Amino acid sequence: MKFIEWGSVSLKKYGEELPGDKVEVITTPTEMTLVLSDGLGSGVKANILATLTSKMLSTMLAGGIDVIDCVETILETLPVCKVRNVAYSTFSIVHLTENGTGYLVEFDSPLAIWLRDGKSIEFPREELSVQGRKVYKTELALLDGDVIINMSDGAIHAGIGTVLNFGWGRPQIVEYVEERYSSTFSARATAALVGKASKELYLDKMGDDTTIAAVKFRTKVTVNIMVGPPIEKSSDTKISEKFLGSQGLHVVCGGTSSQIIARHLGREIETSLEYLDKEIPPIGFIKGVDLVTEGVVTLRKLLEISHKYVSTDDVDDKYLTKKDGASCLSNVLFEKATHINFFVGRGVNVAHTGEINNTMKLKIIDQLTEVLKKMGKIVKTEYH
Repeated sequence: MKFIEWGSVSLKKYGEELPGDKVEVITTPTEMTLVLSDGLGSGVKANILATLTSKMLSTMLAGGIDVIDCVETILETLPVCKVRNVAYSTFSIVHLTENGTGYLVEFDSPLAIWLRDGKSIEFPREELSVQGRKVYKTELALLDGDVIINMSDGAIHAGIGTVLNFGWGRPQIVEYVEERYSSTFSARATAALVGKASKELYLDKMGDDTTIAAVKFRTKVTVNIMVGPPIEKSSDTKISEKFLGSQGLHVVCGGTSSQIIARHLGREIETSLEYLDKEIPPIGFIKGVDLVTEGVVTLRKLLEISHKYVSTDDVDDKYLTKKDGASCLSNVLFEKATHINFFVGRGVNVAHTGEINNTMKLKIIDQLTEVLKKMGKIVKTEYH
């Protein structure tokens, strides 16, 4: 089963309070529509223009209106700047169904990049005339692992007047991505890869609003995560069987949870004695379980990392190389997972004292669930 994953980063022009670009995404169980719009200029006016464009387009498309009719409506609505003779807002649209088919529409924006097996592929663009303006449409038929990268013109202009004479340019962006892209990258990590390089070329002072939006067609990966013991100890076996019998990867958080699963499997828990991060307890190992971590302290750190991960103006590397429990959990849930099933025990852990308690654990799970949904993950939670 396949999954449509998306991710974006957006860096505002230096000195502005608001970005002049906007990404709008609407998903259903069978379709996804992503619109990246770039308002003319920067600041508040550009933000309003980009927001209107992206909202109108995504809403009309989600309502089943033909894409060319939608584009025609937008071009009729948004005027052309009389001084520059350019549209007040440019945009690109990616619309995909669950089988990877769909279309790409581009209007006055840098041409998108289509990656297959980590390499850019050439694809035909049909040139259309809509309201007298040139619009490109491409029929898409994505294969597993294919990525579509859209960008605002801040990316191709990166470095002008600083480290590059004529900006970065699309060919250079393609070369850069091909050299550094990994098939393990999520859509969010791919967007951050280009965004980080753009920021560096601007010497951390963005000369223009720069937004990267990536869409990846990938295999569904389910992660089952057990947190805490059930209220009734008599339920240990039932919960263990359901958890371990669920298809996908299996993660256990918490000492008591680990003991329950180890006892059910008839295996020992091996604990690493190495503190890779002084703030995060070491991970453990149970044969047959993909990842074993400590509970609330690690989850609290995971929640902290999640807020940074989902922030659209954070372009740090998203695939963490650290091996502490929180970093390992981050990679499993943020990068690998498309679907996440929480098995949350509401039993009181007698080992929890002071500021660590059952209420805190449940609150962290609730907050983490909301962040995961913002990432586009499909999350289900069971309480026991």
